[in-house]
Amino acid sequence: MGLDTNTLTVEQALNLWRLAVVESVRRDTPDLSSRQMAVLLTVYQTPPPHTVRGLARVLDISKPAITRALDRLGEFGLLTRQVDESDRRSVLVQRTKEGEAFLAAHADLVVHGLETVTLTRCDIASVPSRDVA
Repeated sequence: MGLDTNTLTVEQALNLWRLAVVESVRRDTPDLSSRQMAVLLTVYQTPPPHTVRGLARVLDISKPAITRALDRLGEFGLLTRQVDESDRRSVLVQRTKEGEAFLAAHADLVVHGLETVTLTRCDIASVPSRDVA
């Protein structure tokens, strides 16, 4: 039986987020900005196809900002871009195995944090950051 996330206080939710972020920066993985993570999560958690124009619309940010985020995510191998053969003016953003693995590992940080809280029946605010691995 898991933790009822509907009962999390704002402080608890922020602390869980903090624990996941702290653990993610301790690992030897790409250090993504919030914007880059938002782009990555949008591509992986919403149905394709994804284009620069579409991502800019969904995230309500400029196309140049999306392009900068995609440049960085591409450097890490987390996403790729290909010209849309049906409309050569459009660029399709595609998932990669590296991106899937990165997000799975990141999700594990959050899940482990929730499991730690559930198993020890303690408040999220009292979970030491080293317990989230």
